[in-house]
Amino acid sequence: MTELVSLLSGIDFNGQFGLWMFLSIGAVALFAVFIPLVTFVESRRREREAFYKAETLRRIAEATGDGARAALELLREEERLKAAKRIEGLKIGGLVNTGIGVSLLIFLRVMLGGGAGSPFLCALIPLFIGLALLTYALFLAPRSDRDRGN
Repeated sequence: MTELVSLLSGIDFNGQFGLWMFLSIGAVALFAVFIPLVTFVESRRREREAFYKAETLRRIAEATGDGARAALELLREEERLKAAKRIEGLKIGGLVNTGIGVSLLIFLRVMLGGGAGSPFLCALIPLFIGLALLTYALFLAPRSDRDRGN
């Protein structure tokens, strides 16, 4: 069997056909079965969470006059937490990109040396991306989002 596949494909497997076949089947199984299954399960979970949340809010709002106020306050709190999480994500992303840029700048400068035209200047790309993210998160984000994020 190995000789036939080697003859037809022009690839010499040198006794590694079993490993090659295992990896091929594993890759097909991963992309054809596992990833769509995980995506389906995740979408169902989100759908259930949204349904239960809407049902709970509806029942709270219908319960009493104070229930409607409590439901609105719950919605406001969720929006506040979502905005805070987004701003914190921008801050973390900016710090990570800035750290990568600085460390890459130092690493390439030491490894390659050189003058103004050296390739170490490509490290300025992640550095400036990180600084832009930090600038937005700290100074330019809408005022209500920044206040919520702190």
